[in-house]
Amino acid sequence: MRIIIAISIYLLFPIIIVSAFHKWKILQKIGTVILAYAVGIIMSLTGFVTFEPGTADAATFESIQKMIMNISVPLAIPLMLFNCDFKMWTRALPKTILALVGGIIAIAVAVISGFFIFRNTGVNDIENVSAMMTGIYTGGTMNFNALGAALGVDPTTITLVLTFQMLITFPLIMFITGGGYKLFRKILPFPDESTTITINSNIEDHGIENYGMMLNKKVFPKTMLGLLLSIGFLAIGAGLSMLLYNLGVVGDQETGTGKLNELVIILTITTLSIIASFSKKIRELPKTFELGMIFILIFSIAVASQFNPYSIDMSAISLGLFVLYIMLVSVIIHIIFCRFSKISGDLYTVAQVGLFCSPPFIPPVVGAMGNKKVLISGIVIGLIGYAIGTYMGVGIAYMLKLF
Repeated sequence: MRIIIAISIYLLFPIIIVSAFHKWKILQKIGTVILAYAVGIIMSLTGFVTFEPGTADAATFESIQKMIMNISVPLAIPLMLFNCDFKMWTRALPKTILALVGGIIAIAVAVISGFFIFRNTGVNDIENVSAMMTGIYTGGTMNFNALGAALGVDPTTITLVLTFQMLITFPLIMFITGGGYKLFRKILPFPDESTTITINSNIEDHGIENYGMMLNKKVFPKTMLGLLLSIGFLAIGAGLSMLLYNLGVVGDQETGTGKLNELVIILTITTLSIIASFSKKIRELPKTFELGMIFILIFSIAVASQFNPYSIDMSAISLGLFVLYIMLVSVIIHIIFCRFSKISGDLYTVAQVGLFCSPPFIPPVVGAMGNKKVLISGIVIGLIGYAIGTYMGVGIAYMLKLF
């Protein structure tokens, strides 16, 4: 019975979270992902999902839990990328491009230098942690979760990294929306360049995550079509992984493990999803982004529920300092880059938020600044971050493993 209740929480609580998120503005400031991780950690700390090791219940629950985690992220990635109009990127202003490039350079420098500074301080699996930090700071939680799954990172490490990241980044967002953007305007006192790109007014009114009308009889079938496409891409990724296994490219032929290589599957899905997004019919499928977020919330609750507080040791302090170092250094380098490139304080702000926190955080920040000119630039930067974050994270992980 406890297994059934736990699985029900995994699958049903995301629906409760998005319903509450849609109704109460205070929850919109907290964010759905933070709420999902809170639910998972509570499940862990109360011992509700802890079963006696070696028992049938423990084996059954672990198997179901792993299946949910392995499926949710690969299904979420296409759904969240389908609505992204990457053609918009080709029409973005040069300053927007510069702000994005500067942010990516800043994050790469911060992560790589942090790796060499902290690699002997006891941070567990620091190469893959570096990759996940690259992912979350170039597009947000989707890239973070995708990299954690693809690189086989321990769930406790994933939860710890995300917890530190939230504790460090959340005050930055509060600082910005509370008036901190005025400081950036003083440091970067350059004029904004307006854009002629139009954007759906619903984004300005309700933000990126707009869960209303998802069950509408005209909307729901089209959303399910997006889900079918996502399942199809997952099948293609799995098939490619098995083909590469049979060719001896991935996996271990002697032990028979690695037929379904998560890295191959996720990179395949990401690539196919970006290609598919250039089709207007696919791009206009309604509510696929929101459905993808629900799958991310399912993953978030499941992975957070695996958090083991007894596994925390002194290395956790080093991990927290590592995350703090990456954020501070990347922010400083990005500001310096924008200063030399004469990028406005408001454009810098939305670029930083788009990369650090993903597109859903852009409209509230723009609302706080009272400058809709930079709305589309922030969203474009965040969407491109979604697209490149996973590739960039994998590249950095394999590069750092050489050391």
